Amino acid sequence: MQTTRLTTAQAIVRYLMAQKAEIDGALQPLFPGVYAIFGHGNVTCLGHALEEVKEDFPTWRGQNEQGMALAAVAFAKATKRRQIMVATSSVGPGATNMVTAAGVAMANRLPLLLLAGDTFQSRIPDPVLQQVEKFDAPSTTVNDCFRPVVRYWDRLTRPEQVVQSLPHAVHTMLDPGDCGPAFIGLPQDIQAEAYDFPVRLFDECVHELRRPRPDTSEVDRAVAALTDAEKPLIIAGGGVHWSGAEAALAEFAEAHNIPVVETVAGRTSLPAHHRLNAGPVGVTGCTSANALAAEADLVLAVGTRLQDFATGSWTVFKNEAVQFVGLNTARFDATKHRSLPLVCDAREGLAELTARADGYRADRSWTDTCAVETAQYHAYIDKIAAADTGARDEPPTYAQVVGVVDRAASDNTYVLTAAGGFPGELVNGWRGDTVHSFDAEYGFSCMGYEIAGGWGAKMALPDREVVVFVGDGSYLMMNSDLYSSVLSGHKLIVLVCDNGGFAVINRLQVNQGGVPFNNLIADAKVVDEVRVDFAAHAAAMGCLSETVTSV
Repeated sequence: MQTTRLTTAQAIVRYLMAQKAEIDGALQPLFPGVYAIFGHGNVTCLGHALEEVKEDFPTWRGQNEQGMALAAVAFAKATKRRQIMVATSSVGPGATNMVTAAGVAMANRLPLLLLAGDTFQSRIPDPVLQQVEKFDAPSTTVNDCFRPVVRYWDRLTRPEQVVQSLPHAVHTMLDPGDCGPAFIGLPQDIQAEAYDFPVRLFDECVHELRRPRPDTSEVDRAVAALTDAEKPLIIAGGGVHWSGAEAALAEFAEAHNIPVVETVAGRTSLPAHHRLNAGPVGVTGCTSANALAAEADLVLAVGTRLQDFATGSWTVFKNEAVQFVGLNTARFDATKHRSLPLVCDAREGLAELTARADGYRADRSWTDTCAVETAQYHAYIDKIAAADTGARDEPPTYAQVVGVVDRAASDNTYVLTAAGGFPGELVNGWRGDTVHSFDAEYGFSCMGYEIAGGWGAKMALPDREVVVFVGDGSYLMMNSDLYSSVLSGHKLIVLVCDNGGFAVINRLQVNQGGVPFNNLIADAKVVDEVRVDFAAHAAAMGCLSETVTSV
């Protein structure tokens, strides 16, 4: 067997570079690059290995490890899980900074590869800088914190383990049902250790999207339930995007005359003004979608994990006879809430159902109801998002801010937000007719995702205009990737709304019977209620900026 002598770090880098993805008939790097902040644990070995290939495998310098990993999450979402970015950190706080981003990727079923430095396996220099010692378990390090928030976790204790561990990590991240983040801990001495690796480990490997087909008996049960339904409804979740099933969804809905509602992750699965798109469903949804959900007797849940906001904590679906069919690549999601499972790829499953339910169409009265309800939804958004609402002395509302961008947008616009008040306003007010033009991180509802995520999305979609909506609370939590975007030349448009604190949680606090406390700056323990000049702050990082007070 032909071998080549490499350090563990060099072998990891070379293996990642050999992985390719087939995307729309063209070969692309599966791993287009690395986000890195170097420190104790990754600078002398992995950093050296990355420097050797910097022209072919770009390394991007972030400002904060959490921000880098969040950028990688947004990159994966923007590429529909077809490509994966790597985030690497030192041992200690650099590593634990990435735990939150791992949770975001885990909750949203998105691939992310995390490579963190780790303490010496030899233990001779223990305790090393940044090492947290657990007295009763000396092999435990802070990297064990990642175990609950990743799909794949490993710590390399021998160089030859690269041969087994890296392929398992890659295939886990690419598995349509088990997709999620992967973590590999890299002890400092093991990174530097050399080994004679098999040359064929570094042969080019092309990965194609796996499309599991449905089981015949599951299709039979799903078709029987569908064709018995009088008021069927489709919920489009994020899995529609991951499968690239947007066209198949439209064809299925049109063939069988079935209204479609969308989750936050599934938003823009159909053009907003498609005659069968009844809008977003659930707590952050609209009246039309929720009205149809209340009457539906059959719900085909496509690629959704049926999270509490999408289901109104299971208060939205009021028909006692309602039957769910869970079309999902993940068995765990397909069987939720007594669903008839249909474990398969979204595109293939919809095609199979279309063929098997040929001739079935929901009654026109049902889609007439959809049309009436949806028209009222659009009229309501038009009203609250209008540039002139008559309240001239009041600052613009979130709905108006979203409305400005919605009206000015082109087919090229991609909008992004997370947490706070913007997901609710944007999921309703963004009515773009371009599919896959929307990213609201609401699976983990991670404040701080917005600007870092915008940076990652722009990297993935260099020809799109990426517009980021962020409140002052999230901006103050994590804004340093404005500087990253300026340094790297990835242009963003960032809209910051200054609420004077955490306004959405303040509203929840008050609406549930409490009094304003510690959410708005005005209600917190402060000596001086100083307001931030956000435009000046952004300008200090090289951004073009301005403060505006009207729509």
